[in-house]
Amino acid sequence: MKRRGVTVLVGSLLLTLLVWQIGWVRVSYVELGPGPTVNVLGTAEGNPVPGTAEDKPIIEVSGTETTTSAGQLLLVTVAVQPELTLLDALRGWWDGDTAVVPREMVYPPDKTEEEVDEENTKEFQDSQSSAETAALRALGYPVEVAVTQLSDGFPAASVLAVGDVITKVDGQDVTSVRSLVTLIRAKDAGAPHEVTYRRGAETRTASVGTKQGDDGTAKIGVGVEQRQPHPFTLNIELDEIGGPSAGMMFALGIIDMIKAEDLTGGMIIAGTGTIDDDGQVGPIGGIPQKLVAAKRDKAVAFMTPAANCAEALANAQPDLPLVRVDSLREALDALTMLRAHQTPPLCTR
Repeated sequence: MKRRGVTVLVGSLLLTLLVWQIGWVRVSYVELGPGPTVNVLGTAEGNPVPGTAEDKPIIEVSGTETTTSAGQLLLVTVAVQPELTLLDALRGWWDGDTAVVPREMVYPPDKTEEEVDEENTKEFQDSQSSAETAALRALGYPVEVAVTQLSDGFPAASVLAVGDVITKVDGQDVTSVRSLVTLIRAKDAGAPHEVTYRRGAETRTASVGTKQGDDGTAKIGVGVEQRQPHPFTLNIELDEIGGPSAGMMFALGIIDMIKAEDLTGGMIIAGTGTIDDDGQVGPIGGIPQKLVAAKRDKAVAFMTPAANCAEALANAQPDLPLVRVDSLREALDALTMLRAHQTPPLCTR
């Protein structure tokens, strides 16, 4: 065979190998793209009420009247493509609406995909619980911290009783188990606290000393539980979504369904953000892709965690105002302003 023929043959083989590598060889990257949006005021498609053809509401409230809104509250998601070829990665890098990132950013090397999915599911469930707590607070149902156990040898045993509800420590409101622990640890072990508590219908105040616990921190020697009495039941049911970023939108959805007022004002409002029991809104990931999804599904405003404002501004979508929120209270105030055709606080550079 002539030299030129050999060169052509070798070149063809190399080209074939290159094409095969581009189209079939897996690379250690994943693609993040705009995922589906879900109206938390709507129903979970494909999850029917037993014995009927109707889908279940995503937020189900029993035991009190609920309202139906004219608009939508959209939670936004990120679609993850975990298996990429080199060609897929090149396409993703070229597409301005997606991000191609190293696989370990989504799936740490010390965890399997199943373990990461389980963690995301747990975070999603925790976000629902915090959303319920924060929403009920906003609706006027405060958290109570009740004594369930008294430890022998600790000061509280001679003052408090099982069933007492601790309402204040040193004049500061006890709004959660976490806040009680923080207030008790604000003084060194041995220092007393003024504890206000409710026993039945009677409110009392007493000085309760502290001792150093096994972990070295100040303790009064009580076991407690967090409860939030309310005259109805809540249930949130939504499959195939993970992570904590839907918390704020779930909280808004619960409030919208129970309050007579339509929080949406007939508009499509999208948003994202974690939420804690105290109603504080925290940052999330995937802002660029979530903004694309919100714009695609016709949202007229995007509720943005304050800590994500810089990233959101760098990836802003046309005619999609970025409403800055730091708490559930701020989110509710922003919706009030939007309904009144006013401009709420926005993300700024």
